[in-house]
Amino acid sequence: MSKILIRGAKVLGGEPQDVLIDGAVIEAVGTGLSDEGAEVVEADGKVLMPGLVDLHTHLREPGREDSETVLTGTRAAASGGYTAVFAMANTFPVADTAGVVEQVYRLGQEHGYCDVQPIGAVTVGLEGKKLAELGAMHESAAGVTVFSDDGKCVDDAVIMRRALEYVKAFGGVVAQHAQEPRLTEGAQMNEGVVSSELGLGGWPAVAEESIIARDVLLAEHVGSRVHICHLSTAGSVEIVRWAKSRGIDVTAEVTPHHLLLTDELVRSYNPVYKVNPPLRTERDVTALREALADGTIDIVATDHAPHPHEDKDCEWAAAAMGMVGLETALSVVQQTMVETGLLDWAGVADRMSFKPARIGQAAGHGRPVSAGEPANLTLVDTAYRGAVDPAGFASRSRNTPYEGRELPGRVTHTWLRGKATLVDGKLA
Repeated sequence: MSKILIRGAKVLGGEPQDVLIDGAVIEAVGTGLSDEGAEVVEADGKVLMPGLVDLHTHLREPGREDSETVLTGTRAAASGGYTAVFAMANTFPVADTAGVVEQVYRLGQEHGYCDVQPIGAVTVGLEGKKLAELGAMHESAAGVTVFSDDGKCVDDAVIMRRALEYVKAFGGVVAQHAQEPRLTEGAQMNEGVVSSELGLGGWPAVAEESIIARDVLLAEHVGSRVHICHLSTAGSVEIVRWAKSRGIDVTAEVTPHHLLLTDELVRSYNPVYKVNPPLRTERDVTALREALADGTIDIVATDHAPHPHEDKDCEWAAAAMGMVGLETALSVVQQTMVETGLLDWAGVADRMSFKPARIGQAAGHGRPVSAGEPANLTLVDTAYRGAVDPAGFASRSRNTPYEGRELPGRVTHTWLRGKATLVDGKLA
């Protein structure tokens, strides 16, 4: 059927309403809408939001299909309520040319359960020495607007300045992985009390904060846009807050795991908790939550980083860094932000759909749930509670830090331009 009636949904957490989808667009929003000729989905008070948008996803294809593919990664995205993801450039080969970003873009078109927008590398091979083909990637079929060497920091100030100058010409944004490499040589976890007690190499907060401070000043000097990936410290929050007060065009993201988990978990030596940037302290977690609530941090991004079993089932020092996150992100945000009273569901939609779509210029996404808008939607059973079982993940990888942990909320339906990608919690 081309028509779908979502009956009794709490749009952005408000009073129950009906939403009628006709083809790829929302035809009407109101109460008592006719279901004639429509497939009916009984929402029963579930929360309806615009489809989520993730500005920071690692899909691994091409080159590391043992970890994830565009197909499996977007299936995971649909399971988590996402209708668009931005795919990071650290693939093999690196997405530093028009040819590679177009390959990722076409894989998304052919196999994606959500829209896939490639992110282009800032430098050739992520080596930080020479600018990649920024203009060619932007002018390609993929229309790249976000550029990042994520996984590595653009630590050369001259290269970073030139990148900011280049993307300014077409309204692009550089997304920085803020990690001063010399300050993190041999680092295994957050530098602090726990690292000292465990004897593991420490990753100081200043390694992140010094790069953010430099880059917001560069962005101000150039008059360009900079986006801070996976901000993780209280000090970083203060720098971004200061930069915004000066009118600098900076945006920032926080991951779900940095909103919930702390470095105390590393005492288990379980490599599932090894991530870049590392899990920080309770003080940092509190600062990140407050900054997301007050808008200093603009968005939630998953940094979904899948790895095969053998890359995590090993000793801590040898383990890969990263966690999967697409299928649990909304639940973690519900627990840390909604159930604590820091955000309502309209605020969640703002941080996980409206703003990431705007930062990444994702056309048709992050739009209001109203007549005439694209039917990119997600329906959430906020009353659900259950333990996380990675065996049921759609992702090819299982490296979640939440295995066995009870989390609230479950996405039951996702629609991409009116086509169901998830129905009653099962992939369509």
